[in-house]
Amino acid sequence: MRIVLFAIFFCAALQVNAQTYEIGVFAGGANGIGDVGRTNYILPSGPAFGGIFKWNKSKRYSWRATAIYGKFSFDDTKSSQPARVQRGYEVDNSVLEASVGLEFNFVEYNLHKLGPAFTPYLYTGFTYFRYDFNYFDALQVQDINQKDGSFAIPMTVGAKYRLNQFLILGAEIGARYTFTDNLDASNPTGSNFEQFRFGNILSDDWYVFSGFTLTYTFGRKPCQDCFE
Repeated sequence: MRIVLFAIFFCAALQVNAQTYEIGVFAGGANGIGDVGRTNYILPSGPAFGGIFKWNKSKRYSWRATAIYGKFSFDDTKSSQPARVQRGYEVDNSVLEASVGLEFNFVEYNLHKLGPAFTPYLYTGFTYFRYDFNYFDALQVQDINQKDGSFAIPMTVGAKYRLNQFLILGAEIGARYTFTDNLDASNPTGSNFEQFRFGNILSDDWYVFSGFTLTYTFGRKPCQDCFE
């Protein structure tokens, strides 16, 4: 009896640091949605890449952190709206984001059993990003070599498949609803820039990362599985 109690206590004591972790990379494309250029939500116009870390707390959810850099362009001439095509604005931007949040698996995803494992998933949390501060004057982009920052809400859907004991391949599309309206240089902040604003100032911009993840798993088997 003492041995059983000791085993239960030992497993409980180790449960905090006996989880499984993942570390890896993200690579794909990025695009923005605003008052300039196309309004397609999934149509990359530039590259995106970064790193990803996950702490798998259970078969159903993981804590997740990412750092991703992406570049994209807003080009009126590629829009499906005649008014934008006629206007002809074009501006490039880049973002560097850090995001933390929760990844939820649609089905139980056990990394400690042999054989394939597959599940769709959702991710959301909090994102902070830095971007280029631009504005239009006399139909030309004015780049003052200045950065600005804002927060965003990530909304990501994806699927992941375990290739072997250590490697997991995933594919995902993640939209970020931002709290800025100047990714496309249409609504620069500050009293000195009021004359350069245009478009719908009541609708903030979006940017989207779509691509693939490849992660490496490590860490010991969780104690919650000790008696399975």
